[in-house]
Amino acid sequence: MAGRSPGPLERVTVNLTPRSAKALDDVVQLTRDTKTDVINRALQVYAYVEKIMYDGGAVYIREAESEDLERLKFF
Repeated sequence: MAGRSPGPLERVTVNLTPRSAKALDDVVQLTRDTKTDVINRALQVYAYVEKIMYDGGAVYIREAESEDLERLKFF
């Protein structure tokens, strides 16, 4: 399948806060992807964003129908 890397899979167990569990359910409903696919994609995006910020870069987002850019921050 596209996007999957060859090799063995690693099984992990995570405990989600209620807020994170709801966010996962929301994304599953939006994308119709499996929870596994959503979590995999989320980790890849998070690693990408963290690397950009670690290297001194910045990530900006723009909400629909807005001209304003906001700098993405993780606390």
